[in-house]
Formats: sequence, C-alpha cells, structure tokens
Amino acid sequence: MQHIEFCLNREFVQLNQLLKLTGLADSGGAGKALVAAGGVLVDGSEELRKTCKIRIGQVVTLGGVEIKVLAAAELPPA
Repeated sequence: MQHIEFCLNREFVQLNQLLKLTGLADSGGAGKALVAAGGVLVDGSEELRKTCKIRIGQVVTLGGVEIKVLAAAELPPA
C-alpha cells in the first residue's frame, strides 16, 4: 500500500479537494466522482459525502493508497 502524508495548515479540507491535492484525482469534479462511485474510506468507513470535512489526524483510503492528514508541525524534516 502506498502511503501519503498530507500537511494541513487550516481547520479542514474537503474530501474531493484532498483527492485532487494528493494527485489521486485530476480535478475537484473528478474527486467528487470517485467518492460517488464508492470505495473511498475515511477512518475505515465508506464515505459518500463528496465534500465532507477532513481534519488533522484522519486517514483517507482509496484503492491501494492511504492518505494520513497531518498538522504542519507533525511532518518529519525533509
């Protein structure tokens, strides 16, 4: 499984936008289509709300990719 660490520097990001920002969807609209098709998990449960709020500490899974949402201070040094 591929792991992506996404740095969130605000309160939340919409699920469809997170998929776009991590490169799993070409656009926000494509992200909405992925969510609507099913198979997107948030913290282990299927999520069908296209613009649900994803916050620091949550994990989003799509296929073989896991996105862990971290605060800017949690990122390891490059």
